[in-house]
Amino acid sequence: MTTRRTLLAMGAGTAAASAMGAGPAAAHPGGSATGTAAHRGGDGSRPAAHPGRDGSEPVYDQPLGIALEGYPSAYPVRYLRLVNQGETVNMAYLDLTPAAPATGRTVLLLHGKNFDGGAWEPTARALAKAGHRVIVPDQIGFGRSSKPALDYSFELLAANTVALLDRLGVDRADVIGHSMGGMLAVRFALLHPGRTGKVVLANPVGLEEYRGLVPAHTTERLFADELANTDLTAIRAFYRSYVVHWRRAYERNVEIRYRITLSAEYPRWALASAHTYQMAYHQPVLGDFPRLRVPVLLVIGQEDRAAIGKNYATPEDRAKLGNYPVLGRRAAAAIPGARLVELPGVGHLPQLESPTRFLQEVLDFLRA
Repeated sequence: MTTRRTLLAMGAGTAAASAMGAGPAAAHPGGSATGTAAHRGGDGSRPAAHPGRDGSEPVYDQPLGIALEGYPSAYPVRYLRLVNQGETVNMAYLDLTPAAPATGRTVLLLHGKNFDGGAWEPTARALAKAGHRVIVPDQIGFGRSSKPALDYSFELLAANTVALLDRLGVDRADVIGHSMGGMLAVRFALLHPGRTGKVVLANPVGLEEYRGLVPAHTTERLFADELANTDLTAIRAFYRSYVVHWRRAYERNVEIRYRITLSAEYPRWALASAHTYQMAYHQPVLGDFPRLRVPVLLVIGQEDRAAIGKNYATPEDRAKLGNYPVLGRRAAAAIPGARLVELPGVGHLPQLESPTRFLQEVLDFLRA
């Protein structure tokens, strides 16, 4: 049996091989890594970022802890201690107080796999300004939360989220899920309908069955590929692929993802990432759509082509994945009473690429 300790030990060997040029190619949705990693030196006294040689893009040489220790937050970060599968873990979250006049509603923001709760900051701020209490957790395995090597499931993450709502005295919340957070929002609404108000799905993954086009891989393979994903140029290209027009504000995701690779604890982060990939790949929610009994709004950027494991598919099958104009309409037809908003010229991040339209659609939906 392959254990967590075995995987971490294997990771050390893989990382050493990669450093000698013999490791696996870095795997990203849409292609392999290219380019040269930024300098990793530094004695802790220099800024984390400085201009690249041509002055166009920042490079980073300061490590960042895998729980984002020391990384600034716009709001106070709090923690809920939980026990998951026998492990004691800490779940980080933000809790924004509504601006007056308060609506009396609480909105729960669920992040995607390649993001953390902090990526919701502009949306959270706007929702709080509109009078909503806003709760933004980092799910276990992500962001500022613990990174255990668990048998991850959407049921587990939903149960943790309910525990957080209990801790905060919230009986019912409207749920907004982005990307993989959309899959979690669907499962949360099915498992806990009494705790769910309305649901907004912002370019969720899981609108198609990936297992027919994307081959399955062992956790060992996924772990090795994640360990090799340490190239700054490739990481930036990966996040650029999500959007139609790149803005410097999106660089936050690049900085966090890359600086974590410089951490001594990066293998632990990579292993948790491999496990959560398996969750998203092996636990589809597509068949759950007809069973939803809460109001649902789908907000779909029409230029999005994201898909779980797309880089592992053949070129022929890759071209079939992530057709969001088609997938959004199919999902809206499958979910009883769902409303669909299509955003032209927008990619995988509608809440950031088209923030004014996104916020207006969400606020109108919550008021209706």
